[in-house]
Amino acid sequence: MKKIIVFFLLLSTPILAQKEVKVNLSNPNSAIYTHLYFLQPNTYQPEKAAQTIYGFEGKEAEEIAIKLKKILDGKGLKVDFSKVPTDKTYSDTTDYKIGHRYVLFPYQMPDIYVERVGGNWYYSSETTSKVNDIYNDIFPWYIQKIKQIIPQFGHHKFFNIEFWKYLGAIILLILSVLIFFIFKKIVYYVLRKIQFWIIHKTNDKINTALKKLTRPIVLLVVIWFIKSFLPSLLLPLDLNTILFLSLNIMVTVFWIYVFLKLVKVIMSIYEEFAESTHNKLDDQLVPILNNFLTGIVIFGGLLKLLTLFGIKPVTVIAGASIGGLAVALASQDTVKNLIGTVMIFLDKPFHIGDWIEAGEVVGTVETVGFRSTTVRAADTSVYQIPNSTLSEMVVNNKGLRSFRRYTTNLGIRYDTPPQLIEAFVTGVRKIVELHPATRDDAFNVEFTGFGDSALLVLLNVYFVELDWNKEQASKHSLHMKILKLAADLGVDFAFPSTTLMIEQFPEKKGFSSNYNIEENRINEIVDNLK
Repeated sequence: MKKIIVFFLLLSTPILAQKEVKVNLSNPNSAIYTHLYFLQPNTYQPEKAAQTIYGFEGKEAEEIAIKLKKILDGKGLKVDFSKVPTDKTYSDTTDYKIGHRYVLFPYQMPDIYVERVGGNWYYSSETTSKVNDIYNDIFPWYIQKIKQIIPQFGHHKFFNIEFWKYLGAIILLILSVLIFFIFKKIVYYVLRKIQFWIIHKTNDKINTALKKLTRPIVLLVVIWFIKSFLPSLLLPLDLNTILFLSLNIMVTVFWIYVFLKLVKVIMSIYEEFAESTHNKLDDQLVPILNNFLTGIVIFGGLLKLLTLFGIKPVTVIAGASIGGLAVALASQDTVKNLIGTVMIFLDKPFHIGDWIEAGEVVGTVETVGFRSTTVRAADTSVYQIPNSTLSEMVVNNKGLRSFRRYTTNLGIRYDTPPQLIEAFVTGVRKIVELHPATRDDAFNVEFTGFGDSALLVLLNVYFVELDWNKEQASKHSLHMKILKLAADLGVDFAFPSTTLMIEQFPEKKGFSSNYNIEENRINEIVDNLK
């Protein structure tokens, strides 16, 4: 039995020897693997790991290599060798100026990278020159002092983690809670001061939005504090990786929340401003702008979340651009309507509530959306006009008129005496001048011609009220005063009719109205107009 065991041991020795890892600097993958492999507890050979450091030798190179690994471990940065290139002549295609260089963690640690020197790959001279500064930032000097005064009992391990690290984590959590409650009041006070300095006013709605904005900002401060001191605990790499990934996800989510609440605050301020203006189109812009800014914040946040999982944002943006182009080609009408919406809000050819004429559509503008504009006609029917079409149409905006013009002809009977016609015209002029809803400096009341069945008196006035309902009420008031004047003067309004004039007929007389043209009576009626 012993001979068989010895035989298999002798047989496995060359196989194990073949799997022995050697120093290999031929490509980025091998160089980084060499550095990290020879600093693992089971394969600890710092002199071999130091060969990846360019420009240094001996103990100095070993110290730099060890610090580099501690930096990566402390930040929870675990190298995924399946993504590290194995090409000997690898170069970054995103920037031709960089040349033969590979950055391990371009978003977390852009200063740590390997580059090709001669035929081999080493950690760059820029990286090695910054190692000490980066190391001191992550592991401050006082942390080293604290570790030195920890008693021997504190170095005993529980689940492969020393006891002093558990105590350090508890202290870190307690300090984080204290920071949260202290900074909560400070941040809210600062936000209120900034908000009041910008708009010089406040209300309950804005204060509520500021309170909701305060909490995520304070949590971001707390997470920054935790991330600053967490590397000093020197937790295992796998645990550090999970903790930092979780913290980075929380930071991204909180930033999304902060920007969403910031959008709410900005839109609350803008809504307050929009309500103070006469332009109702600003009020319609509030929900559209709110949705647009919210979409940008969410898209940017999702983009950042993807980078945490190793997906390059350039790849996502490129994919989104190609997909967006395909969608745009498939939905050209939607894109045209969106552009039309932008043009409407930029040019502002009308406001919400304006009475417009656009082609065959006549009515009041009710809403302006992303795709179409809603116009309600006088018969309460609703028209949906695509914004691309509306932006290209000739729009007659009657809501922008300074006055509402009203023109009509007053037809009086042909047999009305000239004296009464003159008195009637004078009286109507005075009614227009005294009426509170009409301009007294621009109007026309004239005897303008002879119609088929009436003498025509032109009435051309301008109402100062722009609202349609108020205009109709003003017309009613004006018409009633004119009718009363005509009744007092004895002036009759004509209507289409035929009169047969009989000059001679036994015992029959021609029809003739009895008009009272007494001058004093006429003057008294006109003078008493109010």
